Amino acid sequence: MNTLESSAPIYYRLVKERGDVPAEVRRAAEQIQADLGRVMVLPPLGRSVDGQHR
Repeated sequence: MNTLESSAPIYYRLVKERGDVPAEVRRAAEQIQADLGRVMVLPPLGRSVDGQHR
């Protein structure tokens, strides 16, 4: 058991039993974002579609 495991044994036991759900969710969200990036063109943050600042 490493230092992180000894400081949060319940979390690491759950990861061993159920899998690393937060990491799986993060990977799924990144994949969805990449897929959307291929099919949708979004304006840069802070700008509306017509180019005006919000």
